[in-house]
Amino acid sequence: MEHQNEQYMSTLESRPGLGERQRSLLPQRSAISKGKYTLHDFQILRTLGTGSFGRVHLVRSVHNGRYYAIKVLKKQQVIKMKQIEHTNDERRMLKLVDHPFLIRMWGTFQDSRNLFMVMDYIEGGELFSLLRKSQRFPNPVAKFFAAEVILALEYLHAHDIIYRDLKPENILLDRNGHIKITDFGFAKEVDTVTWTLCGTPDYIAPEVIATKPYNKSVDWWSLGILIFEMLAGFTPFYDTTPMKTYEKILQGKVTYPPFFHADVVDLLVKLITSDLTRRLGNLQSGAKDVKSHPWFSEVIWEKLLAKDIETPYEPPITAGVGDSSLFDQYPEEHLDYGCQGEDPYAQYFIEF
Repeated sequence: MEHQNEQYMSTLESRPGLGERQRSLLPQRSAISKGKYTLHDFQILRTLGTGSFGRVHLVRSVHNGRYYAIKVLKKQQVIKMKQIEHTNDERRMLKLVDHPFLIRMWGTFQDSRNLFMVMDYIEGGELFSLLRKSQRFPNPVAKFFAAEVILALEYLHAHDIIYRDLKPENILLDRNGHIKITDFGFAKEVDTVTWTLCGTPDYIAPEVIATKPYNKSVDWWSLGILIFEMLAGFTPFYDTTPMKTYEKILQGKVTYPPFFHADVVDLLVKLITSDLTRRLGNLQSGAKDVKSHPWFSEVIWEKLLAKDIETPYEPPITAGVGDSSLFDQYPEEHLDYGCQGEDPYAQYFIEF
């Protein structure tokens, strides 16, 4: 399928349908570093992905020789596309989170034109790429990835963070095949409800399309769509244009392929429902209801969280040497990084 390759990037724009779903790839959690990084701390090796605001580079630290991914956003573009709040939110969320299945951010810095976010480099590529190569996943493989996603969502929701952009493009695989959820460009701290329309058409919950106030419920809807796509190889409401997709989502009619196991159909019916009083994950026991569903009966959640479980897929890479063979090649361009001088945008990005 033709599809704009925006690996690693927080695209932060209205996103087209599945055929052209923008790819968003990014790397792990957020530790507060001692002192501030600068461009001189890294050697830029290659581009891992490009997006509407800039690009992500594979870099090597000149101090410890470790590989990182640096996400670079052009201030002018962020402002032009009215994404100042989302960009500042992303930095703040990544600084807050600390979980085995979430990307880690080590620090941020800026010059007069660009914002820089230093992340762990996750070598195993996107779940999206693996799914497209495989066409669809066998039941145990889909269940493994879904279970790790649930633990990440449970953690975010416990910290009042809605993720709002769950999809295979935003899930990276580490060297052992465990997930890292990346791209926090749409994540938001919400203790009650919010209204913003954002996400990727195929994955957007009906309450978001209907511009109703919504909460963490939207992530559980998206989990249902993700599990469906992993098992079927396509999303349940896919259509040629976002508007047609939205219409199908609001109609809410899902056709389950005959090869879907009865347990997973039962789970998906309870996740992909517009009735918020019945949507699993959104009820009194929250994520516990999802984790205790029969489809997950054999999952030992504590062992999974400790990564004490064999992964169904190990990416074919050489670990620790900056292997980037699972990422597409991009034309390299002249980089205007490190510009000094007057910064007309300084007041918008004080925290960077």
